Amino acid sequence: MKHMDGLTGLLNRKGLEAFLSERISSDDTVSLALLDVDFFGDINERLGNEAGDRVLQTLTELLKDSNPNHHPFRVSGDEFAVVLPDTTLEQAFLQMEKLRSTVEAAEERFQLPSTHKVTITIGVAQYPRDGKSEATLNRAASAALMSAKEIGRNQVALPPNEEMVMKSCYYPSTSTRKLKQLAEQAKKKESALLREALEDLLRKYDRQS
Repeated sequence: MKHMDGLTGLLNRKGLEAFLSERISSDDTVSLALLDVDFFGDINERLGNEAGDRVLQTLTELLKDSNPNHHPFRVSGDEFAVVLPDTTLEQAFLQMEKLRSTVEAAEERFQLPSTHKVTITIGVAQYPRDGKSEATLNRAASAALMSAKEIGRNQVALPPNEEMVMKSCYYPSTSTRKLKQLAEQAKKKESALLREALEDLLRKYDRQS
């Protein structure tokens, strides 16, 4: 099938470009996440291409299972994309953080030796906030991905010129001010503090389940 990736069955880069262009031409709000498998080259080199292919296929299954409203694509090699229609930047960040955590916890599904843990790094951007076209949105998400890698991988990040903007309809203004102050004191991005809070929340409810 045209624009289909043979290994994963996902649409490829051309399919992603066409899908995004259609959403943007309709002026629909849409978020784009680009993600890489951390140190994928080491997996191929040390365990072989068959193990590498299994990682990509298992990641594809996790992407498909993560959210019925997500549209995953294989862009190239170990780089994937997820399109999140009608999703704010804040929502996209949190949903991708949940995906990052899910992949990190899925050790048994990847069937690799314990010395090779699969994690992903993700960059998130949104139309029309971070890009007015398919190309500029893609560049913004790529910049976010590079920013996440610079932080240390196994991270979710926004474009370098963006901070997590909290809308008053979601959060009280007093909370957003405190978050800003905490980020300045800790010399971290607001998004990094939100990630820590989300991890604490997930651990709390995992213990209760």
